[in-house]
Amino acid sequence: MPQGDKSKYTDKQKDKAEHIAESYESRGVPAPEAERRAWATVNKDDGGGKKPGGSGRGKTTGHPAAHAGGEKGGGASASPPAAARSASAKKAAATQKRNAG
Repeated sequence: MPQGDKSKYTDKQKDKAEHIAESYESRGVPAPEAERRAWATVNKDDGGGKKPGGSGRGKTTGHPAAHAGGEKGGGASASPPAAARSASAKKAAATQKRNAG
């Protein structure tokens, strides 16, 4: 199979790559680069081209790139405010000073 051949990809994978490429192009990425990124994303998500109904059908593909955003963020809202950190540091310093003597 020659390099760049898309015959092993399902229609769903091709549609997905087309949609991703259109999204990149709408944000100003040149068409060849948008297509390259789109197929790289499909390969990352699905592990390359597959024929429909083959072995492993129905299994999840792990953590696709499209869902990476759910793993990010939330840290700022979960961390204590600066005042609480400062109070904790002062309390620790006092305890260390008291126990040192």
